[in-house]
Amino acid sequence: MALTSSNMLPLGTIAPDFTLFDTVSEKKLSLNELKSDKATLIMFICNHCPYVKHMKEELVRIANDYMQDDVLVIAISSNDAEYYPEDAPDLMRKDAKKFEYPFPYLYDETQEIARAYQAACTPDFYLFDKNMKLVYRGQLDDSRPGNEIPLTGKDLRDAIEDLLKGNPIAENQVPSVGCNIKWK
Repeated sequence: MALTSSNMLPLGTIAPDFTLFDTVSEKKLSLNELKSDKATLIMFICNHCPYVKHMKEELVRIANDYMQDDVLVIAISSNDAEYYPEDAPDLMRKDAKKFEYPFPYLYDETQEIARAYQAACTPDFYLFDKNMKLVYRGQLDDSRPGNEIPLTGKDLRDAIEDLLKGNPIAENQVPSVGCNIKWK
């Protein structure tokens, strides 16, 4: 595991479009058909990363808390499953069922989408407004595996709340940190 920070894609960037295989529904889904007219959260995660494992339950809580407000959540795994078999689509499906993901868990086999988003680590979070312009890219909160800080999702929740209320979102955003994406 190489500790890696987000690349911090420039705010205002339009979400790159994609069509990827959803390991949960076993169908190809596109961003265009999934996106919300209020807010869309795209998360690059994976099964094996200890940083993602640390926060999986909070990711599910956030999705469940904000789906009623028409916030669409999408998870994408872009790791090379040949060398990291725990991140293979069949195990992604099992993980999604185990943790009751209320969101699609897409597999980016070519890693083209991770590159388009300049994703660097798992987890990496991207919050887009109704126009699919990036308004937040940063950490979930200050909690990390073993640092004893409670997991709250504060940074991401604050950004979602501000977006839904029409308030300005702070531009000083703390990069997410985690395992590097496992490139082919």
